[in-house]
Amino acid sequence: MASERDASNTTRNLTNQFVQPAWRIALWSVAYSTVLAVAVFGNLIVIWIILAHKRMRTVTNYFLLNLAFSDVSMAAFNTLINFIYAAHGEWYFGEVYCRFHNFFPVTAVFASIYSMSAIAIDRYMAIIHPLKPRLSAKATMGVIVCIWSLAVVLAFPLCYFSTTRALPRRTLCYVAWPRMADDPFMYHIIVTVLVYVLPLVVMGITYTIVGVTLWGGEIPGDSSDNYHGQLRAKRKVVKMMIIVVVTFALCWLPYHVYFIVTGLNKHLSKWKYIQQVYLSVLWLAMSSTMYNPIIYCCLNSRFRAGFKRAFRWCPFVHVSSYDELELQNTRLRPGHQSSMCTLSRVDTSILSKDKSTCSRGNRSRLNSEPDNKDN
Repeated sequence: MASERDASNTTRNLTNQFVQPAWRIALWSVAYSTVLAVAVFGNLIVIWIILAHKRMRTVTNYFLLNLAFSDVSMAAFNTLINFIYAAHGEWYFGEVYCRFHNFFPVTAVFASIYSMSAIAIDRYMAIIHPLKPRLSAKATMGVIVCIWSLAVVLAFPLCYFSTTRALPRRTLCYVAWPRMADDPFMYHIIVTVLVYVLPLVVMGITYTIVGVTLWGGEIPGDSSDNYHGQLRAKRKVVKMMIIVVVTFALCWLPYHVYFIVTGLNKHLSKWKYIQQVYLSVLWLAMSSTMYNPIIYCCLNSRFRAGFKRAFRWCPFVHVSSYDELELQNTRLRPGHQSSMCTLSRVDTSILSKDKSTCSRGNRSRLNSEPDNKDN
């Protein structure tokens, strides 16, 4: 990602124009290291919470798991490398990693935003069409595999055309497009549309419809005695995901604008402060990998209970009995009654004729966050 900035003009420079004072390097190092630490540990804990607790293995949470995996991978493999190359203007890591360095961020970002798109569509189907069949675990995994496959196809040109070039005073890692004057800009326009504009439009439409339904009227098919409790639960999940999407959009907007503006006006790449602008927009984009665990912990009681369990060794963290119950599998014994009583509070109405039996089994859990699952 950082190499695109250099491809247009730095291959003609024999000296390093990106040298900056040690104090500035130190400040940027702290900023990028903070992103790396929070993103890696936070997302690893999210992955552990979902995989280690059966109650968290839901359709929505599987997509959140995929989102966490892509975020932790990009943070671990690219954040500091991007910073080092952007700050020093010299590539230290060889040609093989140069190809991976340019290829993987686009792959991970594609996987992240399309996982969020899948969640938006899943929420739309759960709330607007609650009686229609939902994704099974196998179908969910199939969608995730398709997302990563498309991501690899989109990012493959970056891997194929990436190369290193040794100059007298430094080494560059860049994408050697066949037409250096036009291809970098056109490719970034395509990437911006496919991994930013299009999925945000889809999520904007779906969440608008869902929001109008949840906050402006009755939910189709929902006539249970626990209607208001279910409505609050659904609103919490949708609110959390809207915050996740808006955070992602705000973090990546300056990055895409930067490349569009510098692509239209190539003289900006020679501006005195362009390196600081680039480091700023790059930090903001990379920081998108660390916010989701914080959002989950603040807005979802089950993720919050999971974080408490992960940090229970800290003297100021107290895991209550309620927190323990939040992550326990509370399903009843198998059978027709059990399956009806464990339908998700987020996604479905109570379809059983014997509503009172299910209501008694669920009354104690109405104030907690939903399972994010309706099958």
